[in-house]
Amino acid sequence: MKHLSQLTDPVYIKPEHYSALDRLFLSWIRDERDLPFVYLTMKITFTLWPLAILLYVPGLNNWLWWGAAIAYHFLNNITFKGPFGLMLHCTSHRAFFEKKYQFWNNYLPWFIGPLFGQTPESYYAHHIGMHHPENNMPDDDSCTMIYQRDSFRGFLLYLFQFVTFGVYDTARYHIRKKRNKLMVKLVRGEVFFILACVALSFINFPATFVVFILPFIISRIIMMVGNWAQHAFIDADEPDNSYKNSITCINTKYNHKCWNDGYHISHHVKPSMHWTEHPVYFTQTLDEYISNDAIVFDSIHFLHVWAYLMGKRYDLLAKHFVNIGGRFQTDAEVISFLKQRTRKMSAISAPAAAVAAA
Repeated sequence: MKHLSQLTDPVYIKPEHYSALDRLFLSWIRDERDLPFVYLTMKITFTLWPLAILLYVPGLNNWLWWGAAIAYHFLNNITFKGPFGLMLHCTSHRAFFEKKYQFWNNYLPWFIGPLFGQTPESYYAHHIGMHHPENNMPDDDSCTMIYQRDSFRGFLLYLFQFVTFGVYDTARYHIRKKRNKLMVKLVRGEVFFILACVALSFINFPATFVVFILPFIISRIIMMVGNWAQHAFIDADEPDNSYKNSITCINTKYNHKCWNDGYHISHHVKPSMHWTEHPVYFTQTLDEYISNDAIVFDSIHFLHVWAYLMGKRYDLLAKHFVNIGGRFQTDAEVISFLKQRTRKMSAISAPAAAVAAA
């Protein structure tokens, strides 16, 4: 158990001067604080796309092909996956480019996203169109509440449900809510990605598997791991309270690499808040966290939380638990509290397939 310490997570510090290239990019984007996104996008564009194209070159030397494949996946999954995924997240909530450059807001979901297994616009349709409005409640097809959230079997059922029925459930949700444009975005992106993979597989299946199919599989798993951890601890009495159905992870390198993604509570409280504002907002609204018995961890991130839950390592979760408000006296009390929050809950209006699986 930890006491709240000084935050080390990134906040915006305005540069004393900008380069000529910086000023050019700043004239295109809506928020100067998003300038790092431009440079990240360029790094991805000029590393992953050349490697992807190289893998499709006919008759490429075998050792060169495997070297390119290994480099592609190292950069994709180790270097860029987290930063890109959360950049896509941030720019889904807050448009990246100015209105007169609206076309370029399609660049990340349509041109870069598929390299990471993100089918075009499906993330927006699911995350913005459904997950935030429903806030992990039963109509959210990524809802975690009906599963035992410290159970690996429960997680596998959750993953299976999302992989097999997720697109169908999300499309049906948008039809039911009369959000036809979002339904079209979702289905169009999924169908485009599938047809493109099928067509490219006839040209060069090994390259298509490395460049698109494997990243797709990894991406779907990682997204569900993240969402599971973010919404693993739920107060059964107030499951729709963002302070009581989500968590916050502070003082972790992950927040520096992935744009303060650890601040998931405040993200649900204020979804359009800029990523640089979360640490300050957390400090300013700490009383809300205390009064709502919010769960805050220090020096770990969502993958740690998921792994500790799967291993039922509540001792490690308690070790990193921040005792805001001084409510708890011992780690044993913290462990008891956390276990209460991971219990499987009933959900009358949950999708029938999900209830049956759980």
